[in-house]
Amino acid sequence: MKRAIFSLGFSFLIFTFSTIVFAKPFSKNLTDFEYPFDVHTMAFESQGQGLTMAYMHLPAKEGQPTVLLLHGKNFASSYWETTANWLHEQGYGVVIPDQIGFGKSDKPINYQYSFATLANNTKQLLTSLNLEDVIVTGHSMGGMVASRFALNYPESVSKLVLINPIGLENYLQYVDYKDVEFFQQNELKKTPENIVNYQKTNYYDGDWNDTYAFHASHLMGWIEGDDWPQLAKVSALTYDMIFTQPVIEEFDRFQVPVTLILGTRDRTGPGRGWKKEGVTRELGRYDRLGAEVKARNNAITVKELDGLGHLPHIEGFSRFIKLYEEALD
Repeated sequence: MKRAIFSLGFSFLIFTFSTIVFAKPFSKNLTDFEYPFDVHTMAFESQGQGLTMAYMHLPAKEGQPTVLLLHGKNFASSYWETTANWLHEQGYGVVIPDQIGFGKSDKPINYQYSFATLANNTKQLLTSLNLEDVIVTGHSMGGMVASRFALNYPESVSKLVLINPIGLENYLQYVDYKDVEFFQQNELKKTPENIVNYQKTNYYDGDWNDTYAFHASHLMGWIEGDDWPQLAKVSALTYDMIFTQPVIEEFDRFQVPVTLILGTRDRTGPGRGWKKEGVTRELGRYDRLGAEVKARNNAITVKELDGLGHLPHIEGFSRFIKLYEEALD
């Protein structure tokens, strides 16, 4: 189902006046949050628990490959809509999961969240769909999941495309470790205004519009909903894996073609607020990280988008899609 994201900005009651934000509350599994395509579920066992993983699937035209789109930490899989529509129009199949702990999927508290676990869950999903070989694309934290997937299951990956992934730095080399309780308390203090201000400043260079608000609306709605204490704990657990499970140290082990697409205005640098004493490195300098990645593995293709930030597929789709199409060819 195609429809304009613009129109949805108002249906979710996201209004911003100065610093006052009113958000419609959402349940933990986003029951009342509309996704752009039909949502399916996979029931499976993981770590002794029966879980349900939500996903969208647009089947490929005969003979065409399938692209796996992996979302970031602060995003629901619905933000892939425009990219998924473009892919499907070209004949590609598209699989768009919500990882366990995110979106419309289950969010257990007593669960060992790891990139290896999320990759394994995703592999089970692909197996259930009889998909043995996919093009893997990951954005933000989804880039870390995508990297682990390609490292652990190279036989299932034809190409890997990373879009402004976090994890291009081994953060604990530069910042102090903060435990799950630290992040949980930080989450519990957040307000919808905090979400708008953070994304406006860090993602969109001070801009804000209905499309950006729509892609943040699930976070704001969770904060206003009854399930936020549980969701804050889950969020804290997934913050921990970002710091404690680096993938960058293994970038020299990729066995598949890798393309990195970077909006160079991005300055996402987890932990920069608590750097170790004496550390002078500027975290999140995406205008420099491409060269650092090339120094680790010169076989990786780096494509840069000057003037775009953390979400080039949202902020500047027409520019992004040209580079993405090149990466897919």
